[in-house]
Amino acid sequence: MNATMNDQAGKAAAKADSIKPDSAKHILVVEDEPKIAALLRDYLAAAAFHVSVREMGAGTVEWIREHAPDVVLLDLMLPGIDGLDICRALRALPDARIANVPVLMLTARVEEIDRLLGLELGADDYICKPFSPREVVARVRAVLRRTAPAAPGAPSAIDLDEARFEVRVRGTPIALTPVEFRLLRKLASQPRRVYSRQQLMDALYNDHRVVSDRTVDSHVKNLRRKLADVGVDPIASIYGLGYRFEWSEEAAS
Repeated sequence: MNATMNDQAGKAAAKADSIKPDSAKHILVVEDEPKIAALLRDYLAAAAFHVSVREMGAGTVEWIREHAPDVVLLDLMLPGIDGLDICRALRALPDARIANVPVLMLTARVEEIDRLLGLELGADDYICKPFSPREVVARVRAVLRRTAPAAPGAPSAIDLDEARFEVRVRGTPIALTPVEFRLLRKLASQPRRVYSRQQLMDALYNDHRVVSDRTVDSHVKNLRRKLADVGVDPIASIYGLGYRFEWSEEAAS
C-alpha cells in the first residue's frame, strides 16, 4: 500500500463530518493484509458503517450465513480459500437473502479483471489495488442503492410479466418475443453482472442448439431498440466480454 493511502488513513476520523453517514449498515471486509484491512475499516467506520474484518477465507461463508452483512468487500487472494471460491459458494446457498449479498471483489492483479467480470461468479463490482479509500466508500454506497428494496407501495421501475412475455417500464408495456424476454430476464436478474455471450445463449435456448455470437448480438440489438422506444437503454456492451444490465432512475427519465 502506498504512502499516500497510509497518510489518508490517519486523517479518516478527522474527516468523518465531511462523509455522509449511512448508519446501521454492516460491511464485512475480508482482507489478509492488516494495513489494507485497517484502512478500509477506518474509512468505512468514519462513514458511519458498522464494520467487521476477517483475515482469511476459511470459515467466511459460514460467518456470512450467521451474521448476514449488507455488503462484503472480498479480497481475491486469501490464504486457504480464495475470493473466487467464496463468491461461488455464497451464490450457491439456498437462502436467497444470504446468497444475494452484494460482493465487491478486491484485487491487486489487473490481469484478473477480465476473469472476475467474465466468469459466472455473481460479483457485483471490483476494485483494483492500490485504491482510493473514498472511492471504496462511494462504491459501497452505490451498491447499497442499487440493491435497496423498493419502498412499500412504490411502483417497480421495471416489471417482467412471465405470462405475457411483456415488460413494463414505469407502467408502459413493451411486447417482446420469448427469446427477448428471457434475455432481459437473465440480464436484469443481477444488475451490473457481466454475462458472456455463451452464458446468454445457454439462458436463451433450453434445447442447447448451436447458435453463433452474432445471433445473441442480434437479439440484444432488437431488445435495445424496443426499450429505446420508451426512452431507456439499460443494457451495456462490455468490449471483449459480453453484456450487463445497468438500471438507474436516470435511465427511466
